Amino acid sequence: MKNRNLDHSDNWATPKELYNELDDEFLFSFDPCPFNVNEIRPEDDGLLKDWGYSNFINPPYSRKLKEAFILKAIAESQKGKICVMLIPVSTSTKIFHDHILPNAKEIRYIKGRVKFQRLGEDGKMYTPPWAGMHDSMIVIFNPHNLE
Repeated sequence: MKNRNLDHSDNWATPKELYNELDDEFLFSFDPCPFNVNEIRPEDDGLLKDWGYSNFINPPYSRKLKEAFILKAIAESQKGKICVMLIPVSTSTKIFHDHILPNAKEIRYIKGRVKFQRLGEDGKMYTPPWAGMHDSMIVIFNPHNLE
């Protein structure tokens, strides 16, 4: 049963340590889902624009947006781009079996739950004392098969 006391917003940021570790490996040039508490303008919408050569994607976890970003990451990787996604583990879903599994170069399961960050009322980022509601995985769509 869902904990109704938790904030189910899509506005959660990737912990810096996790992002930096992946950035050191993949040298990201674009983030189509930057943390932003304001509405995304159409010209900034990661679903509508072309991505960079190496992309970090921590999509909103609401089902429709998450699935749209997964499909966009696959399409961008088919254009020769590296796409590294931080998404919830959901191995029983159709999107996992029909899209992620056949297209992913690698899937890394994260030990423990990620403690995503929030923007406080004071305008500063903070990490709540609880971890996210889902286990997380790193899905790598890499058309170049770089190790």
